[in-house]
Amino acid sequence: MSKGKNKKPKKIGSRRSGVGLNKHILTSKIMGLFSNNPTQLYNYKQIAKQYNISDDSTKGLITAILYELRDNGILVEPSRGKFKFTQQGGYIEGEVQLTAKGAGYIISEESDEDVFVNQSNLKHALNGDTVKVYLYAKRRGRQPEGEVVEILKKSNKNFVGVIEISKNFAFMIANSRQMPYDVFIPLTKLKGAKNGDKVMVQITEWPEKYKNPFGEVISVLGKPGENETEMHAILAEFDLPYEFDKKVEEAANKISEKITEEDYKARRDFRDITTFTIDPADAKDFDDALSIQKLENGNWEVGVHIADVTHYVRPETIVEEEAFSRATSVYLVDRVVPMIPEKLSNTLCSLRPNEEKLCYSIVFELDENADVLDQWIGRTVINSDKRFAYEEAQALIEGGEGELKEEVLLLDDLAKKLRARRFKNGAISFERVEVKFNIDETGKPLGVYFKEQKDSNQLIEEFMLLANKRVAEFIGKVKKGQKAKTFVYRIHDKPDPEKLQRFSNFIQRFGYSINTTSQKNITTSINELLDVVQGKKEQNVIETLAVRSMAKAVYSTKNVGHYGLSFSHYSHFTSPIRRYPDMMVHRMLTAYLNDEKSKNQDKYEDFCKHASNMEKKAAEAERASIKYKQVEFMKDHIGEDFDGIISGVTEWGFYVELNESKCEGLLHIRELDDDYYFFDEDNYAIIGRRNKKTYQLGDAVRIKIVRADLEKKQLDYTLA
Repeated sequence: MSKGKNKKPKKIGSRRSGVGLNKHILTSKIMGLFSNNPTQLYNYKQIAKQYNISDDSTKGLITAILYELRDNGILVEPSRGKFKFTQQGGYIEGEVQLTAKGAGYIISEESDEDVFVNQSNLKHALNGDTVKVYLYAKRRGRQPEGEVVEILKKSNKNFVGVIEISKNFAFMIANSRQMPYDVFIPLTKLKGAKNGDKVMVQITEWPEKYKNPFGEVISVLGKPGENETEMHAILAEFDLPYEFDKKVEEAANKISEKITEEDYKARRDFRDITTFTIDPADAKDFDDALSIQKLENGNWEVGVHIADVTHYVRPETIVEEEAFSRATSVYLVDRVVPMIPEKLSNTLCSLRPNEEKLCYSIVFELDENADVLDQWIGRTVINSDKRFAYEEAQALIEGGEGELKEEVLLLDDLAKKLRARRFKNGAISFERVEVKFNIDETGKPLGVYFKEQKDSNQLIEEFMLLANKRVAEFIGKVKKGQKAKTFVYRIHDKPDPEKLQRFSNFIQRFGYSINTTSQKNITTSINELLDVVQGKKEQNVIETLAVRSMAKAVYSTKNVGHYGLSFSHYSHFTSPIRRYPDMMVHRMLTAYLNDEKSKNQDKYEDFCKHASNMEKKAAEAERASIKYKQVEFMKDHIGEDFDGIISGVTEWGFYVELNESKCEGLLHIRELDDDYYFFDEDNYAIIGRRNKKTYQLGDAVRIKIVRADLEKKQLDYTLA
């Protein structure tokens, strides 16, 4: 028998294995043991044995931790020296939102409050991941806490940052506040990246005992600071594509442009009726056109004609799969990243002038008061007579001369009546100032300007709103006792009463008020408020807070109406070139017009959640691109003074939006060195303890720009 063959295998760790386990790590391990075995009793000896701890000092630390957890209500001591988890709320599922320091908050529909999870209990969950969390016993007056027990769905395996290469290894230093870990990359996995390059990295593994994940470079984006690099980096940061796979492009290019005799026969012909489009001057994809003609009875027939994308993009094709995956076009500050390939978005489906185009249409009969007397929904063929830019149509509305002036003025008159009725019925007028940049051919911002909504914009908006509303009502409004068929709605829930009350309290310091006694009074008084603050220094702050007090609009098969528009039924029908939900609506309409049975609600609800999630990512990417250009524009103004308004207040300082350019930056609390300042959350203020000096949301301040950090997309200010 060989020597030592029957010896028991050694336990992992040495006689001194407790050495190096500090209180924080040991607490995390003990919490993990109890949470994974919530009904089991343990004493300090059993825990020491579990982790191969044999030195007396660490055993003493275990005992101290056990009693501390008991005193905090996390553990109970049913018999002397034996502990178990306090029975409480069990498990919830939710989405991780990481802080810059690496801890997380779990946002869950199952919990009224966000659940805090410290970094050591996240089990390597990252921002946006869907996780299962064990809730600890809630301590009085404290935010609920818990720990991740399972990662159910990874939101993103790809991250963007800058490569740092040493002799034996490389790291990617992430540039996102929501990725608090550097990624270790073997030198064999660099894909040609050079030191200092900005790259996209895929996490390949993350062993439990390692603090940092392992990964490989999957794309070299370029040198930091170059426009193409930075725009691609923003898209990659939000897990959005910046180009189409060659196979998708090839499949799109093979789609036939020919309109067949069968197509003509199956459609209502609008080719001889006056039709035109109104879009931004730089637009290339025209989703919607309007037609108008006078009927024999003196009423007006107005057609809302929408590109028939689903005629070309068929189910179970590679182009369809890509459109579903992207779910939306992405509008960055200097480009559009389309949902469908350019052959479709800019050519085949785009309602270009003097070209026959296939459409999905809703056609209204309207009287002089813009009342809808009749409507028809179906497929059509059109030939647009003219492509207007908004500015050209606006010039006609303001008295200029030009082609189709009478038609534009007629539609403008009808749109104004529709708009007046909508606000009378309780719609809210949210019209934020849009920040735009004049950009040279290299992407460098030369200046800032503000885009405002004029009559020509509102003309198009009103007819699109009418079309979306009427399509949703066509499917969703049924007789009493009948059940509506499954449909994709654009919903906007009522505001959170607590947020609305905080908003109401805040605006009182400016001398304003809102009436919160009924839904109608809320919307009427908010509209009056938004009208009164136009042009005043507090306009943007009040508009921002009004928006924040509202729920977010999302896609759903469960219709709760659209609060902001004051519509009981609302959908998205009018932009299938750039929104996948509109494609779903077109397909469902076709099925139901052909008397097909109702679609599977659970399946379409999942589709809606995906579309809402992608829309959110696209909006975040758009804001990041604007932020980047603002910082790039202002870096030439370091050391200069500007007037601004406090636009946000946090525990680490306050944000100031400059009056001249709407560029926002942070004035860190450490810059306020004349007193010790604290954050008053209820009053959106930072207040000095001794001198009671207050910096409050909406206050006018004069600041100096001290730093412009392009990597963090952050401007830093100090008081001028």
